[in-house]
Amino acid sequence: MGLTGGIGSGKSAVSARLAEHGAVVVDADKLARDVVAPGTPGLAAVAEAFGPGVLLPDGGLDRAALGQIVFADPAARRRLEGITHPLIRDETARRFAAPVPDAIVVHDIPLLVEAGMGEGYDLVVVVEAPRQLRLERLASRGLPRDQAEARMATQADDAARRAVADVLLDNSGDLTGLYAQVDALWHDLVARRDAGPGTDAPL
Repeated sequence: MGLTGGIGSGKSAVSARLAEHGAVVVDADKLARDVVAPGTPGLAAVAEAFGPGVLLPDGGLDRAALGQIVFADPAARRRLEGITHPLIRDETARRFAAPVPDAIVVHDIPLLVEAGMGEGYDLVVVVEAPRQLRLERLASRGLPRDQAEARMATQADDAARRAVADVLLDNSGDLTGLYAQVDALWHDLVARRDAGPGTDAPL
């Protein structure tokens, strides 16, 4: 299953709830951090491309500094993606190849639509929330509005995400309402899995 949604939509809450149910979650954001961890070739390549100003005193990646560069400059963002995306793809493929019998595997990936990956999944789930609510959530996490809006501008819009969605989850309310939707989705996923190959149990 491909799981996506715009920044601040609540995708991480959905992913965590599915993991509680027993899903195997492959988190693209975590992999993106792993491939530029201290001591990795990925971090060395990023530092070479963007200079020592994107490094913290301890040698780790200064994500805030790098974010200010790449979210303000499309060419810089493409340069970063050229470094990290191949590394992320390789690590993702390795995780997917790990044998987990009967697992329901969730690929938690913010840029599923932007990367044109919708056809690669058995099911695409999109988490939605109104733009203003997303901005408020991001502000509560300490992300300034201008930076939040800059990040939203690099992502697909709601219409593009809906166009590839098999399931839409509405996160305009509270977590209780969101979890109820996720729990119902999990029930249907398990039913589909247990029905066996070749079945198309409705969701």
